[in-house]
Formats: sequence, structure tokens, C-alpha cells
Amino acid sequence: MKHRRNTQRRAVLAGAGALALAATATLTLANANAADGPALKQLTPAAATTLASQLSGHAAGSYYDAAAKKLVVNVTDRAAAGAVRAKGAEARMVRHSLAQLDAARQTLKQRATIPGTAWAMDPRTNKVVVTADRTVSGAKLDKLNQVVKSLGSKATLQRSKSEFTPFIAGGDAIWGSSSRCSLGFNVTKGGQPYFLTAGHCGNAVKSWSDKQGGQEIASTEESKFPGSDYAIAKYTADIAHPSEVNTYGGSPQKITKAAEATVGQKVTRSGSTTQVHDGTVKALNASVNYQEGTVEGLIQTDVCAEPGDSGGALYDGESAVGLTSGGSGNCSSGGETYFQPVPAALKAVGAEIG
Repeated sequence: MKHRRNTQRRAVLAGAGALALAATATLTLANANAADGPALKQLTPAAATTLASQLSGHAAGSYYDAAAKKLVVNVTDRAAAGAVRAKGAEARMVRHSLAQLDAARQTLKQRATIPGTAWAMDPRTNKVVVTADRTVSGAKLDKLNQVVKSLGSKATLQRSKSEFTPFIAGGDAIWGSSSRCSLGFNVTKGGQPYFLTAGHCGNAVKSWSDKQGGQEIASTEESKFPGSDYAIAKYTADIAHPSEVNTYGGSPQKITKAAEATVGQKVTRSGSTTQVHDGTVKALNASVNYQEGTVEGLIQTDVCAEPGDSGGALYDGESAVGLTSGGSGNCSSGGETYFQPVPAALKAVGAEIG
């Protein structure tokens, strides 16, 4: 995993849509697939999702194999494998269907919603990977072990040395009276300028400034946390808000669209504490049981983050992918970081990139 940090500080919103975003030469899935031949040009991640819905329950997720430069679709029978190969993707026979893994997730939700735990379906292992942070111990850990064991080969348990927390803290970025977060992406709603950030940030802050104790530049209009983790704030000051982001020393990175994440995708995260870090999408539709409540439908990554990075942008080239929610670890030791998908947030608040 590649890490970059630049000590240069730039003013918040100085001609850019998000703090600390940087342009990187990431290989998009569409281009990577095209490099493998004409057939693979036809199967994008979105097309793979559509194909999976047509396989009558015989698909079990998909992921991008960066080494082979191929999109891999898990299937549970030979007929489905043939349909996948006909579209130009790699078919992989697995034991558990997506429906079986979703049922395992529901069992975890019903019987093991314990603060300090998280789970997500990993298409590479064909299992639901359950993580317990350092706060889960004693009777709670015994209960979690029992539930995971009851799921057999459909689930596996791992431990985290850190604690799952939303990444909010005091510092310098977009400021409230007692907290700071990171701006995600500039958006429009009804022709008016807004920005997206994390929902736990919007719950805590109603009036935003671009410096500690400064004048208001925006006010929170809607926020959702827990359940989801997004907020939208309307600009109240006459300042620039183009659909582009600061690159900390480079040219601004244009953001032209929102995109769904794909397991195996290379992504970049930016936040006001740790600035720019790169990594990989590890799982989708993840559930995280924070102390404050459960958030579902998140993107799980190995990109590091720290307090104050909340709300910051996860992106791939010109595509807005996610908003930093929280996780465990830091940028010295690593750890998991979870992101609210941008397309779902835009749909919920009625906004768009641009």
C-alpha cells in the first residue's frame, strides 16, 4: 500500500471541492479490462452486477484481480460460469451463494450486533469476515464466537488491535464550535451549491467555518447517522466551489461523476489530518457496530485514516467513490477504514456531482 503525506497546508475551499485530495495515476477498471482484449471491454463492474442479477441466484459476488487485470465473478454452477465467460470475465466456482452469505449476515445482525464489531462479505474468500475490536471481550466475545461458529464455513472471525470509532476530532479543516471534519465533495442540489461530509459530522455541527472560530461558510441541511453516514451542507458564503479538489502541490483534480466501488479497486483517500493515502477496496456492503450505533452498506478498505479525517473523500481519478466514516488503526500501523458510498448519499439527499 502506498502512502503519501505532504506537510504543505492550503486554505480550505481555496478553489477546490475537498480538502487534501490528490491526483494519482490509478488504473481504472474500464481501462484495465480493455487492456486484456476486446471481450473484456464489454464487462465493466456495473455490467458484472447486472449479469449477476440475471444468474438466478447462482452468482456470489465479484472482484477485480489487479495482477491478472481481470474481473472475477464467483458462481455456484457450471451454467452460470459459462454465461460469465461468454461476457469476457473470469468465472470462479465457489461453495456459497450470495443468498447464503446474506443469510449469514442477517444472523450476525440478529444475534451478534455488539459494539466494536464489523462484518462484510469477502468475495475472494467466499466468506463473511467478522472483525472484533479490542473492546470486545469476556461474555461478548464468547457470544460472538458462538454465533460465528454456528455459521460454519460461511464466516470467519478476526481481531483488531484498535477500536472502531468515527474519525472526528479537534483540529483545522471544516470547523464547528467544538469539532472538525473534512469536506468530501462539492455537489449541487436544485441548482444551488452544497458539499457532502460524514453524517456523524453533520449531527455534531450545524454551522461550518473554513477556520477555527471563523465566519460561517455553510450550514448542515440534512445528516444521517447511525444507519448510514452522510450529511449535506448548503453554502451560505459567496466563495468558489468548483467540482474539483486540491492536490496538495499539484494541479486540481477534477471530479466529474460518482461511481460505485468494486472489490480489488485501487482508491485514494484524503482527509484534513493525514492528507493523502492510497489503498484497495476489500469488501462492500459492510456493517460496522460503532458505540454510537450500527452503520450498514459501507465500503471496507485498507486505506489508513485518523481522527479528523471523517467526511473526507475516497476517489478514483475523476470518480467520487466514498466519504470517510471511521474504522480502526492509524497511518502508522494501518488498519481498516470504512466509507459511506457517494452514489447512495447523493440519491438520499437529492444532489448530484457538478
